[in-house]
Amino acid sequence: MARITFKFEDKSIETKVVEDVEAGFTIQEVTEDNDIHLNHNCGCVCACSTCHVYVDEGGDALEEITDKEEDFIDRAINPRIESRLACQCIILDKDADIEVLIPDQEQIIGHEH
Repeated sequence: MARITFKFEDKSIETKVVEDVEAGFTIQEVTEDNDIHLNHNCGCVCACSTCHVYVDEGGDALEEITDKEEDFIDRAINPRIESRLACQCIILDKDADIEVLIPDQEQIIGHEH
């Protein structure tokens, strides 16, 4: 099973490691199932940038980025080369070891989840 380490720009939030993640789930779904705060407004259909994250390690274990996702990442706060939308990051490798940095959610205009 895959493992995802969630780190946070907001240093008041401790790093959280989620083990035993099944392939086929998105990073967004993993945050929801494990009580990890990550805004998302569009219902996970790649129509906004509120679930923007940085995939610092393990990006090769995720579904490849699409042109549509890239377009919405350009609208995110502080996009970088490792930027992804969590709703589009489908885990493909059952043995993946992924590290995600969640931007400070106070800067994101969105629904609190």
